[in-house]
Amino acid sequence: MIKELKDFLFKGNVLDLAVAVVMGAAFNAIITSLVGDIITPLILNPVVKAANVENLSKLSWNGIAYGSFLSAVINFIIVGTTLFFVVKAASKATALSKKEAEDAAEAAGPSQEELLAEIRDLLANK
Repeated sequence: MIKELKDFLFKGNVLDLAVAVVMGAAFNAIITSLVGDIITPLILNPVVKAANVENLSKLSWNGIAYGSFLSAVINFIIVGTTLFFVVKAASKATALSKKEAEDAAEAAGPSQEELLAEIRDLLANK
């Protein structure tokens, strides 16, 4: 039973998922800071000043507090856009790596087994 647990915990997919969760949490802190400390003051500062509110989360209209929602939407858009570019770059890097491996395989020539099979076929034809 312990062996099964060890096999499960140390499978590549489980470890990859654990790393992804930790990286996602760290990435979330960066994006939250970007939105809260940089983008919100730069982009939404005129809206906040027009509403006579010091903090975006205090924005409300007829009792509906939409400031926190706006911040969450901006956060989501930034995370989604960033992840799109990260996945796109990773896909391109994977494709380049595969192409380089294929080119290296072609440049290396036939393997020893292929050469022996070719010699065997030539001898069989004589």
